[in-house]
Amino acid sequence: MFFGRQCIWQMVHSEYLNKGTLSLVDTNEERLNKLVKLARMVVEANNVDLKIEGSVDRKEVLEDADFVVLSFADDTVKYRGIDCEISEKYGIRMCSGDTIGPGGIFRAMRELPTIMECARDIEEICPEAWVINYINPSTVNGMALKRYAPNLKTFALCDSHHMPHKKIIYAKRAGIIENENEYTEEVDRKFDLRIAGVNHFTWLLKAEYEGKDVLPEIAESLRRSAETETVGGDTGAKALFNDAISYQLYDIFGYVPTCTAHTKEYVPYWQGLGKLEDDIPPLSIWETEDRYKRHEEMWQQIDSFLSGETPIEEYMTSFGPDHATDIIENMVGGLRKPFYINTFNQGAVTNMNDDAFLELLCEVTMDGVKPLPVGEMPRGIRGMQEVVLDTHELTAEAVVEGDRKKLRRAMLTDPLVNSIADADQIIDELLELEKNIIPEHWYEKSLT
Repeated sequence: MFFGRQCIWQMVHSEYLNKGTLSLVDTNEERLNKLVKLARMVVEANNVDLKIEGSVDRKEVLEDADFVVLSFADDTVKYRGIDCEISEKYGIRMCSGDTIGPGGIFRAMRELPTIMECARDIEEICPEAWVINYINPSTVNGMALKRYAPNLKTFALCDSHHMPHKKIIYAKRAGIIENENEYTEEVDRKFDLRIAGVNHFTWLLKAEYEGKDVLPEIAESLRRSAETETVGGDTGAKALFNDAISYQLYDIFGYVPTCTAHTKEYVPYWQGLGKLEDDIPPLSIWETEDRYKRHEEMWQQIDSFLSGETPIEEYMTSFGPDHATDIIENMVGGLRKPFYINTFNQGAVTNMNDDAFLELLCEVTMDGVKPLPVGEMPRGIRGMQEVVLDTHELTAEAVVEGDRKKLRRAMLTDPLVNSIADADQIIDELLELEKNIIPEHWYEKSLT
């Protein structure tokens, strides 16, 4: 649903893609058929030559694929709710629960085995395809593909740094432009913006316009909007107090977090564990029932197009470009636009390992991925980055290798976990509550 709707838009819209083939895969045949029908209606209404395929078996459509985008989850709203509810019992508050903390580890437990099954099929059927992971925890899954399917061409994505939209947001905050229409190629060329870090834990490390540091202006904009602004009009747990938190982190570290809706979950400051009351309250918890309602509304929108209640001609004005298909268009068309992706550092951040798996601005072509220079990761922030990377690396190893000791070690390396006994109990409870979706081998012997 999330990737499919915008992917259809871009495949139809792009002159570089709309003579190709879009193959949609879903194990839920009813939902698959809806998206296939919708795609064909949009293709016909826009009179393009895009071929639409659909299958409940990915092996049927993988042959000759140039790109394979992994974008799926099994009952993710339900299980993220379980992860967050159990973690809260033991003093760990998660507003998203899909990347760090017990929620991130157990989402990898649920999704990564299927990702690796997909990788094996791709190796056999279309080994030259580019494989784009679009599933959280993006770093864990991206690391696993790099390590355990090294012959495939892979990178990982998250949509929070979609270019040029991300740069435009900061140009507005810096006072360089007042609206998007003012953002020209000349402005882009004069605006040196450098963002880096582990996915969902990224930082604005440099912002200069015509050689002048505008990071203070960006921070001041966050301070001014702290009391009222939320992300995209969202009033859910992920959106609350983001500007206030962004400014507070800037005040501490001297740099602005660029994915605060998630970053606030990576640090212990808003877990409610302090003895004194903080200016910003503890994190709100992932809202399961509200998320179900949002998903239902999205399916209702799809149904409205399918029934004709909403004219199909309005589809192309209802959606817009998707991060993954934007990058695919760029690669196919040789457009040489830079994009933020998750990949090996390769020297971009000079004081972190070359194999650190980071979200970086990259040149992305059919020939490969090249991260652009960033500079040093500031002390303090770098230390937190390394702990998160170790947690993610251990999670990937634990899941792919089925290693119980590494699962426990990942949980106890995680920056949100404060107690060995609590960590062991969280693992036990989540394994029991998610038994119908976690691979069976985790239940064949005791955890210790």
